Amino acid sequence: MDHDARRAGELRKSLNRLKRAQGQLAAVIAAMESGAECRDVVTQLSAVSSAIHRAGYTVIASAMRDCMLETGSEDEKKMSSEELEKLFLTLA
Repeated sequence: MDHDARRAGELRKSLNRLKRAQGQLAAVIAAMESGAECRDVVTQLSAVSSAIHRAGYTVIASAMRDCMLETGSEDEKKMSSEELEKLFLTLA
């Protein structure tokens, strides 16, 4: 698989995760507004948080692969390992 196709696939996966999280967040809001049980709200909120974190990790993992492979257009600014580490730790 070439670089652009891999990137497009990774972007699609991240977007799908974020769209799923968006739907889950709407369900959390609706549950809270309808007075749902605390346990149900927290469970749904946990799923939203997990989906968002996984999307973030997917984006960072893709950036790390790009930097290690040193591919991409010459116009793209490559990230240093320190920048990648800092970006990764923002999700922690």
